Formats: sequence, structure tokens, C-alpha cells
Amino acid sequence: MRDNCSVTDQRRDNPQFYMTEPVPCPYLQGRKERKVFTHLAGDFAPALNDILAQGGFRRSQSIAYRPACDGCSACISVRVLVNEFKPTRGMRRAVKANHDLSIHELPPMPTSEQYSVFRAYLDSRHADGGMADMSVLDYATMIEDTHVNTRLTEYRAADRLIACALTDILSDGLSMVYSFYEPDDSGTRSLGTFMILEHVARARKMGLPHLYLGYWVQGSQKMDYKAKFMPQERLGKSGWARYSPRG
Repeated sequence: MRDNCSVTDQRRDNPQFYMTEPVPCPYLQGRKERKVFTHLAGDFAPALNDILAQGGFRRSQSIAYRPACDGCSACISVRVLVNEFKPTRGMRRAVKANHDLSIHELPPMPTSEQYSVFRAYLDSRHADGGMADMSVLDYATMIEDTHVNTRLTEYRAADRLIACALTDILSDGLSMVYSFYEPDDSGTRSLGTFMILEHVARARKMGLPHLYLGYWVQGSQKMDYKAKFMPQERLGKSGWARYSPRG
């Protein structure tokens, strides 16, 4: 994202917003993507991040953004209703398949071991995506550059790192910023599903009502998995509204 000014001290009640230039959409072929964004910095960053997350923004490093595409509203913010959520049979199988994992919640500090898993994940799942060329320094910035309450969770099998999740702690929920895993382990373990289920359980234990999953993109197979975690709320023109297959 680009802007022409430096913001070092920004109050939460008077943030400055900017618009990116149109670029090819990473989810829908033939479409252009634009984002509106603001900086998250200083003492007010956690409170501002809270407010913006409830308004459909996502965090990337010290930037909060949301889609602002001309003539398109396919990106829809979704959050799982933690206290009502019940796993499907397939989800319960994913939990059982990962019963041997040890889970470590840590400060957002990058390691070479994490980057190795991250690199394998990108090469296998997103080789043509916008993050494909991220170096170890880019990865470190993604993890470390946060002015809000952020945790990094490592998932290990017999002390071997196989998955990670970067998560923000909000006043009303957990927000999964980014997660990745060893592609060779995913087939039998369903690691992407398991990490979401583990975050649902964690949010419930913390007394937080929501798990923010980012954007469900209508028409994008990459984002179809988010629709499986029901019931959930989706953000529309009139605010958050409950959604489930049964209404």
C-alpha cells in the first residue's frame, strides 16, 4: 500500500484514511482491487484496531485496511459466533487427527524455523500470489510490526513445527491475521481447519464472543472454507447480521 505522508502520532478519534491505486484482484479474475487504509501506531493503536475490526477492517503489519472496489462488494467480513458454534463431523475428525500436537502461544517474534514452514506453504499453495516473493526479512516484518495486542501460536508434532497462526486479541474476540502450515502435513491433519477450531475454543475460554476470519469472497474457491464455520455473522450495509444455512 502506498501513501505520500508519514503518520507517527494518530489519535483514534481522528484517523487519516488513504486509498490505494487499482491493482488486479487476487481473488476474482478480471477484476480490479482497491483498499482504503489507515495507520495503526502509538498508544491509541489497540483501541483504533478494535473499532476498525468491528467495522470490517483487517490488519496487516501497522496498517488497517478494507476493500473499497469500484462496482464490487464480493468481499464480506465474517466472524464466528463462538458460544453457539458446534463442529461438524469432519471438524471433529480434524481435532482427533491433531490430538498429539503441542500448542505454544508466544509473543510475535519471528524465527528461521517459522520462515521455513512459511516458505513451504507459499510455494505449495500461493506460488502465484502477492506474497510469493517474501524474503525472510519481509516475514520478520509481518510478524514483528504490530502496535496492538498480538500473539503468535506455534503448533508442534514431536517438537517439529508444522503450523503457525498470527492472532490479534480484540475486546470482543480474536482476529486471525494470518496462518500457515507445512503442506505435506495438511492432507491427513486438516491443519487450516484445526487452527480455526483451536481459536474458537481459545476465544470461548477467554470469554470472547467472536472469532474474526477476515473476508469471505463470493465466487472465490480460495475463501469457501470460511463459510463452513457456522453460525456466523456477516457484515452488510446495515451492520453485522447472523447468517447460517438455515437462516
